[in-house]
Amino acid sequence: MSNKPSILKGTRDFLPETMVKRNYIFDTIRTVFEKYGFLPIETPCIEKTETLLGKYGEEGDRLIFRVLNSGDSVKKADLDALGNENYARFANSVSDKALRYDLTVPFARFVVQNQNDLSFPFKRYQIQPVWRADRPQKGRYREFYQCDCDAIGSDSLLYEVELIQIFDEVLSNLGLTDFTIKINNRKILTGIAEVCGEEEKIVDITVAIDKLDKIGKVGVIKELMERGISQKAIQKIDPLFELGGTNAEKLDKLKDFLATSEVGMKGIEELSFVLDQIDALGLDKAILDFEVTLARGLNYYTGAIFEVVANNVKIGSICGGGRYADLTSLFGLKDMSGVGISFGADRIYDVMTELNLFPEKGLQGTQYLFINFGEEEQAYSLKIAKQLRDKGFACEIYPSSAKMKKQMKYANDRNIPYVIMIGSNEMENNLVTYKNMESGEQTSCTVDEMLSKTS
Repeated sequence: MSNKPSILKGTRDFLPETMVKRNYIFDTIRTVFEKYGFLPIETPCIEKTETLLGKYGEEGDRLIFRVLNSGDSVKKADLDALGNENYARFANSVSDKALRYDLTVPFARFVVQNQNDLSFPFKRYQIQPVWRADRPQKGRYREFYQCDCDAIGSDSLLYEVELIQIFDEVLSNLGLTDFTIKINNRKILTGIAEVCGEEEKIVDITVAIDKLDKIGKVGVIKELMERGISQKAIQKIDPLFELGGTNAEKLDKLKDFLATSEVGMKGIEELSFVLDQIDALGLDKAILDFEVTLARGLNYYTGAIFEVVANNVKIGSICGGGRYADLTSLFGLKDMSGVGISFGADRIYDVMTELNLFPEKGLQGTQYLFINFGEEEQAYSLKIAKQLRDKGFACEIYPSSAKMKKQMKYANDRNIPYVIMIGSNEMENNLVTYKNMESGEQTSCTVDEMLSKTS
């Protein structure tokens, strides 16, 4: 017996109706990216392991899908390392490549390799799949698409302002009306660690407090203790978990808290500039909220950090991003500051589905189906179909002269809005008969009249 076909958990097949909706999301995002001057690139799905490891923090590294070596490369496996339970060294000996975890680190590698062919500042967008060895659950997949845009080669905060506007414009255009753009600055988090006397454990602090929404204050405090953060430092951080008020009020309170930290005050200055610019420009639908516990557990962020959530759907963040001061130095190119954001297309799809935000019209594929009555009628229909296609309308001719019931069922199953019927009478009188499948209304007119109505 043959095995029943299946796919890996956390991956999906996409039927045509799903792909039409996904492409609607991609096209909306792409249109806004290009409006702000970002240019498209692509990078390989597979990268050298050394390119990816060590860039995402301890937890991120564990989620990288590694690809086993094959052929003669298998002979290079370090069996001594395996015997000595040095699993990291053994893994490196049997796998020197991996599926990309995100698009940002490969982008940094791309910039370094292609620096002589780029004009800086360089603004790119990229819409491609990424892979994470995560536990599949609602809104969390092992293979999913990211839609990124980055500006690299400048430390201007104007890019942060643009990226917030892009968040707002894309999600508003997709029909979301209740979403929050959370913003913080990694320098503020560094300043908090300094003030608490734990600057050497900034990564441990940020990884823990970034889980506030998931495990709550008690859970964060427990994890801070497990990571070796002193009780004194935790007591000093404690009031920040419940920092309230407007963005301006929260910044004022933090100015007092961070008064002795130069880097912390720099973060306050940068964040204040961005918030002031957005206040002056205004946003369409988004709420912009300064959240001091927002950390995003990626080690490469050094300035602004972003996260976007849909407030009326429990699915986690749907977008994220931030400023990285010198990510390209990991590949040998120093002083190349960049900032970027990423739209989680799969989660956005789930949100739009739950909220019924996909437009009913405009997403169908074929708009006209020609009923096939025989060879002569088929040849006649082909000519009219070409005229419709030349005008930009999607149409098709049923491939055989099957029973009318079968052809009409095909039109219904495909949600084709109009069926065109051309028989011998229509051919003799240069007419077409077309039926609105939703209303059932049937109309006969000349070919020219029909073409003029569809112009």
